[in-house]
Amino acid sequence: MVMNEGSLSIAPERQINFMAPRKLMSGLSIALVLASIVSLFVYSLEFGLDFTGGSLVEVEYSQEQPLDVIRQTLVAAGYESAIVQAFGSPTDIMVRLGQTHTPTLGDDVLAALRAGSGGAEVTLLRSEFVGAQVGDELREQGGLGMLFALGIVMMYVAMRFQFKFSVGAVVALAHDVLIVLGIFSVLKLDFDLTVLAAILAVIGYSLNDTIVVSDRIRENFRKLRKGTAEEIINLSLNETLGRTLITSLTTLLVLLALFFVGGEMIHGFATALMIGVLVGTYSSVYVAANVLLAMKVVREDLLPPVKEDTDELDDRP
Repeated sequence: MVMNEGSLSIAPERQINFMAPRKLMSGLSIALVLASIVSLFVYSLEFGLDFTGGSLVEVEYSQEQPLDVIRQTLVAAGYESAIVQAFGSPTDIMVRLGQTHTPTLGDDVLAALRAGSGGAEVTLLRSEFVGAQVGDELREQGGLGMLFALGIVMMYVAMRFQFKFSVGAVVALAHDVLIVLGIFSVLKLDFDLTVLAAILAVIGYSLNDTIVVSDRIRENFRKLRKGTAEEIINLSLNETLGRTLITSLTTLLVLLALFFVGGEMIHGFATALMIGVLVGTYSSVYVAANVLLAMKVVREDLLPPVKEDTDELDDRP
C-alpha cells in the first residue's frame, strides 16, 4: 500500500482485502450466533458444582497417587461426575461429587479408593455437603448485570468515538460471549466459576482489541481525504494486523501451556479463553468493522466539532 498525505492509494499485492468477504463472514457470524442460542435453549449448560452444589470428600494417601488413576477408580465405582484434585499436597486429595450427600457417602468413597490404591493406605479426613457458591440469583441477575455492562461499554465507546462505533463494539462483545457459551453447550463442557471468570476476561480482551482497531479507523478517517469507507477500514485493519497477531499468538501460547499442564481445575478456564481469544480477534475485524460499514460510517461522523473563534465574536458590534 502506498499512502501520501491526505490521499489513499491501494496496492492490492501489499494489502489483505479483509472486507472483500464481509458478507460471507456476516452470514457465518449470524449462523454461529443463532446456533449458539438454539443450543443454549435446547441443551443449556453443564453447570458444575459451583452452581449446583454437591458433596465433598477429602482423603489422604500414604504415598502420592496419579490423579487420573484415582479418577478412573471412582468412575469404575459409579461416581462418573467426580472431580479429583490435589488439595495442599500431592497426597491430600479432594473429591467433589454431584451426588446428594448421605451419612455413608464418605465411607463408600473411601472403600472405593482403598480398593484401587494399589496397597497405599487411604485415610478419610472429612465428608460434607458443599452448597452452591452461585445459583439462581446469579442466573437471574447475572444476565441483567451483563446487559448493564454492555450498556456501559456502549456509552463509553459512544463518548470516546461515535455512536456507530459503540454499536459495533457491543455487537462484537455479544457475538463473542454467545459463541463461547454455545461451544460449551454443544460440547457439554463443565461450566463452573473458572469458566465464568474466563468469560469476563474474554469481554475485556475483545473490547481492548476492538478499541485499538476503532482508534486507528477514526485516525485514518480524519487524516485521509480520499478513499471509500471500505478502503479506509481495510487500511486500518492492515495497519493493526501485526499488533493483533502478536497479542493473540502470545496469549494463545500461555493458554496452551495452561491447557496442557495447568491441571484439571484450570482446564475449563484455559479452554474458554482460547476460544474467546480466537473469536475475539475475528470479531474485531469481521463484526465490529462490518457493523460500521452496515451503518454507513463517513468521515463527517468523526470530525471534531468546529469551535467558533471567540475573538471574532468579541469584535462584533
